[in-house]
Amino acid sequence: MNEVLMAERDSPVLVADVGGTNTRVALARGRTLVAASTERFRNAEYSGLDAVLQAFLERHRTLPERAAIALAGPVRGTQAEMTNLGWQVDASALAQATGMAEIALLNDLQAQGHALAHLPETHLRRLRTGTPEAGPKLVIGLGTGVNAAPVYAAGAGHIVPPAEAGHIHLPLRGDVDYRLADWLIARRGFASVEDVLSGAGLARLYAFHAQEAKTGRTFDAAQIMAAMEGGDALAQATGRHYVRLLAHVTADLALITLPFGGVYFIGGVARAFAPWLERFGFESAFTDMGRFSDLVTRFPVAIVEDDYAALSGCAAYLQAH
Repeated sequence: MNEVLMAERDSPVLVADVGGTNTRVALARGRTLVAASTERFRNAEYSGLDAVLQAFLERHRTLPERAAIALAGPVRGTQAEMTNLGWQVDASALAQATGMAEIALLNDLQAQGHALAHLPETHLRRLRTGTPEAGPKLVIGLGTGVNAAPVYAAGAGHIVPPAEAGHIHLPLRGDVDYRLADWLIARRGFASVEDVLSGAGLARLYAFHAQEAKTGRTFDAAQIMAAMEGGDALAQATGRHYVRLLAHVTADLALITLPFGGVYFIGGVARAFAPWLERFGFESAFTDMGRFSDLVTRFPVAIVEDDYAALSGCAAYLQAH
């Protein structure tokens, strides 16, 4: 029986990370991704996740028994809905379409949480060391969408509860934040964290500042980052506001979860802002929590620079289950 279990553990599994724009797929043995198996698919070119996985399996001429799939959206058991894509995912239907026996669905932040314990130091960019201790971790995703989830050690693996933390109220401090909230409510019906801290949210924040400055300009996220680098005053004002709001959201979530094991940012927007966080005052805004400033100061903060960490997290999840 042990030999059978060991053989099953050594058999390749399929892991996938489905974002709003791209889907990454790979094979894994244990927690290790199989060399040269990782591929990226543009979602707009496929009718659904089943078509993506079928293309991958046909290309690699393999049919794993098990799979774990991370998705950027709420997961309820065997059902998931992509928040910024519109795909509906059913694990049973997906298994039938691909021929795999067992498919587990995870929220993408859950997969990232399962990966944290296994990331090498070279895949992390430390923003602040804090006071590293054993305890919960907090993973915050900044990309096409925004989400956050705590990570708790449990036996051989981890418990990462699903969440939709990007849709909580944006923290407000000062007149400009209240004007921003009114501006967002008029256009979005609700001023949420994701409305500002996602990639599209950064563009909204820039549009708000452009209106405040009466310029009428509109930039997308990539144009804003380039303008910041070029010294554009409006883009840099937007960046400073973004960093301050991110710091306040992070501190609020940290006080809820007490991540003595560290706060970890993931996602394309987080990586793009990495060189700007120190320059634009993330540290001072993050630790500006009144009588709780000393507590917040104890939490380490890092950016995960591994674009495929969610795939490793899916593999770790399968190994522990």
